[in-house]
Amino acid sequence: MIYKDKTKPIGERVEHLLGLMTLEEKVGQLIQPFGWQTYEHIDGKIKLAESFKRQVENGGVGSLYGVLRADPWTGVTLESGLSPRLGAEAVNEIQRYAIEHSRLGIPILIGEECSHGHMAIGATVFPVPLSLGSTWNVDLYREMCRAVARETRSQGGAVTYSPVLDVVRDPRWGRTEECFGEDAYLIGQMAAASVEGLQGERLDSEDSVAATLKHFVGYGSSEGGRNAGPVHMGRRELLEVDLLPFRKAVEAGAASIMPAYNEIDGVPCTTNKELLDGVLRGEWGFDGMVITDCGAIDMLASGHDVAGDGEEAAIQAIEAGIDMEMSGEMFGKHLAEAVRAGRLDTAVVDQAVRRVLELKFRLGLFEAPYADPARAEAMIGSREHVELARKIAGEGIVLLKNEGGVLPLSAAAGKIAVIGPNADAHYNQLGDYTSPQPRSKVTTVLGGIRGKLADTPERVLYAPGCRIKGDSREGFEFALSCAERADTVVMVVGGSSARDFGEGSIDLRTGASKVTGNAESDMDCGEGIDRMSLRLSGVQLELIQEVHKLGKPLIVVYINGRPIAEPWIDEHADAILEAWYPGQEGGHAVADVLFGDVNPSGRLTVSIPKHVGQLPVYYNGKRSRGKRYLEDDAQPRYPFGYGLSYTEFGYANLTVQPASIPPDGTAKVAVDVTNTGSRAGAEVVQLYVTDVASAVTRPAMELKGFRKVYLGPGETRRVEFTVGVEELQYIGRDYKPVVEPGEFRIHVGRHVNETWSAKLIVREG
Repeated sequence: MIYKDKTKPIGERVEHLLGLMTLEEKVGQLIQPFGWQTYEHIDGKIKLAESFKRQVENGGVGSLYGVLRADPWTGVTLESGLSPRLGAEAVNEIQRYAIEHSRLGIPILIGEECSHGHMAIGATVFPVPLSLGSTWNVDLYREMCRAVARETRSQGGAVTYSPVLDVVRDPRWGRTEECFGEDAYLIGQMAAASVEGLQGERLDSEDSVAATLKHFVGYGSSEGGRNAGPVHMGRRELLEVDLLPFRKAVEAGAASIMPAYNEIDGVPCTTNKELLDGVLRGEWGFDGMVITDCGAIDMLASGHDVAGDGEEAAIQAIEAGIDMEMSGEMFGKHLAEAVRAGRLDTAVVDQAVRRVLELKFRLGLFEAPYADPARAEAMIGSREHVELARKIAGEGIVLLKNEGGVLPLSAAAGKIAVIGPNADAHYNQLGDYTSPQPRSKVTTVLGGIRGKLADTPERVLYAPGCRIKGDSREGFEFALSCAERADTVVMVVGGSSARDFGEGSIDLRTGASKVTGNAESDMDCGEGIDRMSLRLSGVQLELIQEVHKLGKPLIVVYINGRPIAEPWIDEHADAILEAWYPGQEGGHAVADVLFGDVNPSGRLTVSIPKHVGQLPVYYNGKRSRGKRYLEDDAQPRYPFGYGLSYTEFGYANLTVQPASIPPDGTAKVAVDVTNTGSRAGAEVVQLYVTDVASAVTRPAMELKGFRKVYLGPGETRRVEFTVGVEELQYIGRDYKPVVEPGEFRIHVGRHVNETWSAKLIVREG
């Protein structure tokens, strides 16, 4: 059997296997049912569902989604879910049945969510991508992706539905937390690192998983910031901005891609042949697998309404270039009959099957379909990965304000009141797409501060004060009494992307947990949770204002998944930390920054407006968009790239050599960066480019390079960048990349509104 011979080329094995398959077996390879529905977990034993067995025997199953996923949507809890060892054993049971009870013994592709950690019980929960982007540390993020791949593959997961490469244009969108930020260049750098980290050097390694790029494309630019809404975008912007991170990830070797739910100019991405076959496969040479988002084909007939029924929707999708359907409903119901009736060419089905089989061969599933339960038990949630989670969370925290040097706190600073709904709510610091967690695994900000002052626990006072949402003020009195007895107040507020894990509530009058049968959800962010405002929900601002009246040093820590626009806090708080959703070690990381054990080095990857009425406020808009409103200017409160440190950095001797280059030439940009303060710290040196005059309108400034450099007190380093075609080109009038002769300005500095500039001339070729 050629297809079982690992010495044969993959292409030959694919064609041999394809030639042996019936139509039902081919269609079976293109469907992906929900994995958690294929088994029952009873008293530590795995029992396969009869419906799954029949599906295997009657044509097979190409892939399963979320065998190991646990959350309220799946209904899998800490009690009913799978431990790391048992998860690997469950995958093995599934694979064994598929291989031994199907005619051709084709292994199943196990796909899992891994946006900020393997979404399985026991796995390490890293910070959300918005925090990961804020590190500006590509190497550290790549290392994190290697850890995620190790945990996922050790349990038998072979493909992940990450990274999310959407460019955020309206932060009211609930999925902002899943994205790296608003800048396509920075996202592209993180995209390539993600693919390199997840896939490693070889896909068939026990430490590698196939990356799935999502959501292709324009998903972060939806109308009104509403999830999956229409996208109104010109072709040039699409090519220049939203497609850029995907191109970078494809160039890095990404194995899979997922079209977005949205439409662009009236064409749903799920059936956009121009993008899937034209750009992705034609221009970029992508040869991997394309899988839909969950329910996207059904949406064509009931949502977009570009198909009259499910069969028409399925035919449109596969003819446009879709290879596999997540959930599998439409493909499973309609493809075989469409072929038999002559409404769908068999060759179209065969091409999709080829891509699915090729990925399975590349992953080595035919040779090694089974997981090692002992390895899964040792790998998942390992100490090494937990330490990495703490480090990367610390680097993602952004210091927005530090009036009078109130931070870092002294270990002998007296009593500290830790107040707010996110001070000790462990799920609230984890973000969406998170599995159930035992409370002992997650360190909250309260826990992190208590850890720093473990020798004098009486110095830490705690009160929740209020909930994230709702108008109850019953906790105010207790919170104010704690604040009155303290020397410093740390207010931990923000948002929540926590699904209802049935954890109960917090007694606002005492801070104690109280278990109820119907816990009220505080969720105000996450997938499908889009907002009209960027203000704090509920009565959080009012609580902060009441505490402020006591006259104590006031430090605000935001735990949240989208920017917060609260002018009163910006003006009255002594210090502000933006921690995003920092993951399971986030409390330790926040405390590390508060007490100066970590010098903050995070920088914003999304502009934070003064008011929601300024939106869109992303930094690289066109120069013609105007400078002010009647009430205020159009500048954000905190610009892109912004972030403070406990030390200071100076820039000097900016040079561009040579000062004149041909269109295909390169120039070296260099600058001296000095730590002029008394503490060691890291500076994110940012390079921006301005095309002074161009044939089509361009942004005022565009990020084209960055370096994170670590400097001791008084240390100077010469930081260098190379500027060439990739940094100077844009999409011209003919929709082709072009480097136009003329003057460019090269800006280097600490954020987009604080740079030093030099001239670069591109002369006629």
